[in-house]
Amino acid sequence: MSGAPETVELVRAGGPHVAGLMGRVEERLRADAAGHGPALAEHAGETIAAGGKRLRPLLVLLAAGELADEDAAETAVRSAAAVELVHSATLVHDDVLDSASLRRGRPTVVARAGRGMATAAGDLLFSRAFAALTGAPAGDRAEAVRILSDACSALARGELLQRADAWDASITRERYLLRCELKTARLFEAACALGALAADESELELGDFGRRIGLAFQLLDDVLDVSGPASRTGKHRGTDLLDGTVTLPFIAARERDERLAALDPRTIDAPEVAEEVCDRVEATGALDEVRALALELVDEARAALPAGLDARRREALELVAGGVVARYA
Repeated sequence: MSGAPETVELVRAGGPHVAGLMGRVEERLRADAAGHGPALAEHAGETIAAGGKRLRPLLVLLAAGELADEDAAETAVRSAAAVELVHSATLVHDDVLDSASLRRGRPTVVARAGRGMATAAGDLLFSRAFAALTGAPAGDRAEAVRILSDACSALARGELLQRADAWDASITRERYLLRCELKTARLFEAACALGALAADESELELGDFGRRIGLAFQLLDDVLDVSGPASRTGKHRGTDLLDGTVTLPFIAARERDERLAALDPRTIDAPEVAEEVCDRVEATGALDEVRALALELVDEARAALPAGLDARRREALELVAGGVVARYA
């Protein structure tokens, strides 16, 4: 299997069966993006082909472990594909809302084909996610649909909160963390819960692991938006600030710096201004505070792993936790 070095390491840690299952996930993703008219198939297919780390579908497979029969394995593959389809759909729709021109170094669907086509392509990806779950040959399909549906509802709520909070410097830490929970952590939680469900196990503890890892992932991503550099992130430092998204590094820095506390986020209107604000945020030590909170969440996630989990799954999931931290070190 090709991919980022950390992804390859996780696949190996999960056991020899994981590479084959990830290959099947890729095949299903390509199939689910095609076959619905040439225009939609082109744009949905290019979104899938753009790749990414595939962390969310990999979490499904690692949470499921080595499954006893082919029906359970196929159910895990379908669940993994469903989670990635939802993630891809949200990226397409986010690009529509943000009028973004690039995603993963490629022109976005909205930049290539306009808002209407991008909205339709995202809708297709969402619909195919649920079709993947309902075709599963084993497990509780209704429960799987409920888990993913709840995550999608959370994503929508989180997006609405983020839009409502745009350029609002009075956003509290609690409000920020709620947004992170809804927009990021709940899909990580669903990935782990679906893996446990495919293995015919309780999804609660592994779901809690995924939720905490998702929160840490988002906090550290917001740190990286401030610390950069652009050569690593593929975007300007302070892109969140330019978009009007108030994140915890900015909130924490405002508590430490009177000039930042008095700053109207709407005045951050150019990349060079965002760079200056990022420098001030970094100088306050706020990034260290946010990193420390993320590390606490990772430790809590490790502690949330079920006591009876087999050694291979535990090792692989702990590597996920460590990888989240290492990515931003």
